[in-house]
Amino acid sequence: MTNLRKLDLNLLLTLDALLKEPNVTHAAKTLNLSQPSVSVHLAKLREKLDDPLFLPGPRGMRPTARAERLKEPLSQALEMLSQVIASPGPFEPAGSKRTWRIIAADYCQAAVIIPLLRNLRVEAPDTKLAILGTTPSNIASATEHNKVDLVFHIREESPPGLRSRTLFSENYVLVCRAGHPTLTKNPGLKQFLELDYVMVSPDGGGFVGNTDQVLTSMGLARKVVLSVPHFMFAVSVISQTNLVAMLPSRLVKDNPLLQAFEAPIDIPGFEMNMMWHEKLHREPSHKWLRELIMQSIP
Repeated sequence: MTNLRKLDLNLLLTLDALLKEPNVTHAAKTLNLSQPSVSVHLAKLREKLDDPLFLPGPRGMRPTARAERLKEPLSQALEMLSQVIASPGPFEPAGSKRTWRIIAADYCQAAVIIPLLRNLRVEAPDTKLAILGTTPSNIASATEHNKVDLVFHIREESPPGLRSRTLFSENYVLVCRAGHPTLTKNPGLKQFLELDYVMVSPDGGGFVGNTDQVLTSMGLARKVVLSVPHFMFAVSVISQTNLVAMLPSRLVKDNPLLQAFEAPIDIPGFEMNMMWHEKLHREPSHKWLRELIMQSIP
């Protein structure tokens, strides 16, 4: 290994060319070098390997026994090295058996993953997709240690240091079940405050959210009677009871069991980010997946 560290790789390229065609002039042309340069390389090789490598022959040079032994393994080693440093070819999704691992809360599972699956199963039918749950504090660690490929999370809570791309902007709507006995049109402020609400608290047990913060700033309050940890459970509750909720519009779009109305107050929305680690940024299959996601979102 010590000798290899001291050996110029260009010398091995010259030796490979000479072994394939033992002629300094021809080797120089192949390597795009001058004939004197190839002669200098050969002199250095002879010194480093302590062998003449090539001897005069009736038709030019002929390799020594040491050179003959080097011919095949050197050619194979240089070919393998070329493959190692070559740019990766284009990703072929149709033949891939890759497994992607994605962090996504249940809202993103409905708004992003389901639309993605429709295209993924067509474009890359032999790939697998694992959806993982985690807390915002674990996102950076999961990406750093190769546990996940992509993370979907709101921009305001995205950890620094990751590559990101905004998928879409989202707004909140007031949601109730179809056929709700009292909510049949966009409510006024009085009715909005009198409704019984379910709210999603990802950390568990919270009864105050963005809507409540806006109302508090106005000196008002609504009635939250149920706190749940997941959006899809909130949707299930709303569809089977007279409870209502302020939910992201994409979560309830085209659901025949629900109807959505505009709230009488302005509730700030959010931007959804797709995030990944820098080390995956140029990887062909990863770039392909990110573009497919952007194309899949309605």
